[in-house]
Amino acid sequence: MTDELGRVAPARRRGLADEVADRIREAVFSGAYAPGAQLREVELSGALEVSRGPVREALLRLEREGLVRSAWHRGATVTTLTPRDIVELDSLRDALERLAVQLVVDNASDADIAAVEQAAERMERAEDEHAMVRRDIDFHDAVYAAAGHGRLEEAWRAIRSQVHLFLLTRIGRESRNYLAHIPGEHRELAAALRSRDADRALELFAAHRRTALDVLTAAPRPEEGAGTGRG
Repeated sequence: MTDELGRVAPARRRGLADEVADRIREAVFSGAYAPGAQLREVELSGALEVSRGPVREALLRLEREGLVRSAWHRGATVTTLTPRDIVELDSLRDALERLAVQLVVDNASDADIAAVEQAAERMERAEDEHAMVRRDIDFHDAVYAAAGHGRLEEAWRAIRSQVHLFLLTRIGRESRNYLAHIPGEHRELAAALRSRDADRALELFAAHRRTALDVLTAAPRPEEGAGTGRG
């Protein structure tokens, strides 16, 4: 009896679904699928040369990340962030980032901060806006890693794909200023961490977030039209 109760079901191999999720995620992050685009199982399974089962499992995983939404009448689509989504993501980032910045200033090693500085420098070499968004996310990955707080880093990972989508939505609204100014902003953020000036670092990180939020919450100009939500 005890043996029966103690048994667990055999583990399923999920490597293929992982790979499919990675491919779809990358397609979204590269702009191949814009917010609101449909993700059809049949088309994806054909393009990826896999059965529909791993595609279905991958889409469920991406839905848990917040990158995909499903509705009975439309199937799976790339998430289009609502105004409420945008405000909630910004406020959660604020809470997580405040703790991360304080921990980096108080506890990070010089090598940890050097990794943050290197992530900022790599932004100078981004070839387009989608690459810049990737480098932007990489920078924040480095900040959370430097904080040295495992559960905080897990909390960041839980919203990382949604923040990436947030930034894609931001460049869909306006990309010229983003490309021109974002590397310099991140160098300033890294320098504030290097100086161990918590007040200055918190002020700069808050201003950095506020710039993106202002772009996303401003009324769209007439010429932007349907391009506002473009990834």
